[in-house]
Amino acid sequence: MPSSASALKLLDLIQSHRVTAVIYVAAKLGIAELLCDGPKSLNELAKATGADQHALGRLLKALSTVGICSRDGDDRYALTEIGAALDEAADHSFKGWAIFEGEMLSKSWNGMLESIMTGKTAAQLLGLSNSFDLMSRTPENVRMFNAAMVELTRLVTPDILLAYDFGRISHLMDVGGGSGELIAAVAKAYPRLRGTVFDLPRCAETANDHLQSVGVGDRASFLAGDFFKTIPAIADAIILKSVIHDWNDERSAVILQNCRQALPESGTLLLVERIMQESPTVKDEHKASAMSDLNMLRGPGGLERTEKEYRQLLNENGFRLVSIDPAGRFSLIEARVV
Repeated sequence: MPSSASALKLLDLIQSHRVTAVIYVAAKLGIAELLCDGPKSLNELAKATGADQHALGRLLKALSTVGICSRDGDDRYALTEIGAALDEAADHSFKGWAIFEGEMLSKSWNGMLESIMTGKTAAQLLGLSNSFDLMSRTPENVRMFNAAMVELTRLVTPDILLAYDFGRISHLMDVGGGSGELIAAVAKAYPRLRGTVFDLPRCAETANDHLQSVGVGDRASFLAGDFFKTIPAIADAIILKSVIHDWNDERSAVILQNCRQALPESGTLLLVERIMQESPTVKDEHKASAMSDLNMLRGPGGLERTEKEYRQLLNENGFRLVSIDPAGRFSLIEARVV
């Protein structure tokens, strides 16, 4: 029989969606931006947000219990270090992700039971080929998704730079590179490296603007295309961050084979992905991978893979796995053309 302590622990887990909800509301109201310069009174925050003062006070109490803000005097609130990451202007902001989680993922996960029972994604259950087709029906959802992905890439990029020496690469192409966050950072860290962001045409303006804004526009540029069709043979190394996990083995094979065709015989393939443990335990990194795996099931239809599964997938599509190096909660997988 479970102890009362175990039952209460389970209850906390069951109710954890409420934490996401209050953080989402804080992000939408701009609480972090209002408190970034110092504590403010409840009355000031109510006026600035237009929220009901009594209800806002109750929200702030809840935010204080999860570490987003803290009580400063009778009715004043201050921002914590964790809460500062909800500020859109913060170096490691996750405001976009909070909104993405609150408005899109939490709603999608309400249908997880149906995906578990059928093995189908939310899009497939609606008769569509994939979640990106479903998302593209609503431009605001595309904007929300892109903002969240930029934040995640921005957070993991320093870990990628620590995990791998890009010095021997002359031309790196980021396949599925979106807004160019990763290529811009690598090019900035390695002044002799040329970079290309390869993605769908809709990403061109944002990527080119970003590359110019960080001062690497003379060495890095955007190239439009579809990695399911063909990838240009212009680089000696290709990197894909959080791309392969989006797709099942069949679709991933198409991408990897196109990468193989694009690379020279001495070419390098780099994958930035989570590594799923064979036997996950109660650890934050294991939980993150398992939850991401279910998100892939419900969303695009991919999966988080173990080292063994990545090795097999790469071997079957023209690559030899060379090394796997930790990069924060992700790993950098290096493979070579065979």
